[in-house]
Amino acid sequence: MTKESTFAHLGRPSRIPETPDAETLDRAPNPHADTDYVARFAAPEFTSICPVTGQPDFAHLVIDYAPDKWILESKSLKLYLASFRNHGAFHEDCTVRIGKDLAGLLQPRWLRIGGYWFPRGGIPIDVFWQTGKLPDGVWVPHQGVAPYRGRG
Repeated sequence: MTKESTFAHLGRPSRIPETPDAETLDRAPNPHADTDYVARFAAPEFTSICPVTGQPDFAHLVIDYAPDKWILESKSLKLYLASFRNHGAFHEDCTVRIGKDLAGLLQPRWLRIGGYWFPRGGIPIDVFWQTGKLPDGVWVPHQGVAPYRGRG
């Protein structure tokens, strides 16, 4: 994990890593560290591989966090998330791992991730993880992903 504000990817040609590695992620100093607010990243086309069948799994990820000293650099997040495309892991593992990797890097006041997985085998699985305490008075919108209802 890049610990300083020198970026491994921003402004440079970058390739998608072969495997998910938290070292891919970059952070920058929060220019409003004295202010409580929430930032959101949405990844509506997240993919990984089922570790048993090798079939692709698809999810809509929503990541909300209340930064403290650090904010997340978005290009590094895109590369990190894309690296899961060839990674075999269950839905729960992918969702919680991403949350823990981001929390470890950013040390935010609060972070939550919602993994809204599309059904395979007829069962959708939604996975939620959070850490920290949401600062008082901070507005957090609904994650905006409807529960899976099938065709109708």
